[in-house]
Amino acid sequence: MAWAAGQGLELRKEQVEAFEAFEGAMYEANRVMNLTRVPRDECWLRHFVDSLLFQDLVPQGAEVLDIGTGPGFPAWPLACARPDLKVTALDSSGKMLGFLKSQPLPNLTVVQIRAEEWGVRDQFDFVTGRAVAPLAVQLELSAPPCTVGGLVVPMRTPGDEAVQVRLAALGLRKDQVLRRELPGTDVVRIFPVLKKVDKTPRLYPRRWAEMKSRPLVMEPR
Repeated sequence: MAWAAGQGLELRKEQVEAFEAFEGAMYEANRVMNLTRVPRDECWLRHFVDSLLFQDLVPQGAEVLDIGTGPGFPAWPLACARPDLKVTALDSSGKMLGFLKSQPLPNLTVVQIRAEEWGVRDQFDFVTGRAVAPLAVQLELSAPPCTVGGLVVPMRTPGDEAVQVRLAALGLRKDQVLRRELPGTDVVRIFPVLKKVDKTPRLYPRRWAEMKSRPLVMEPR
């Protein structure tokens, strides 16, 4: 993966072979399981490179949580390309995680549960997820498992940066918002970089229906 080398990721032969094997297995399974709608000739760009666009923000040796991982994005590429990380992939879909479990990595843990029911708090240095819900809901799910001093960095699309979430209610503070393009395309990813500066109150996360109906957004003046 030439792009990775340009980002300071020197992938060994066995890592590249693992990416190739994952691609082959996913598209073979996709014939009957509907794991992805991305055409195979775009897999490396839209799944693998996309999952690594923000890897430079992840501290060395961090414990990483990917909420709503689906068949493993960004969790699997992060774990494969960054063996220094300890990555947990969380999703409620047994079908998706059944495939992901067939592609094990020594530094990847797979957990099947709804994020709002998990109950894990203050454990992870870095929490992410690929647009699993509206931004306010994703942050309400992401803040509790992040440790104080850690980062919450959701993968979002243009326009989301305009959403004003009540970050302080979750113990979060915005450091910056990064915009990065998928190489060779006009596709832009938005990465709000949020610091966990205080413990998230036990009230959060709320039940899914309540998060959706009463999101933690600023009221317009």
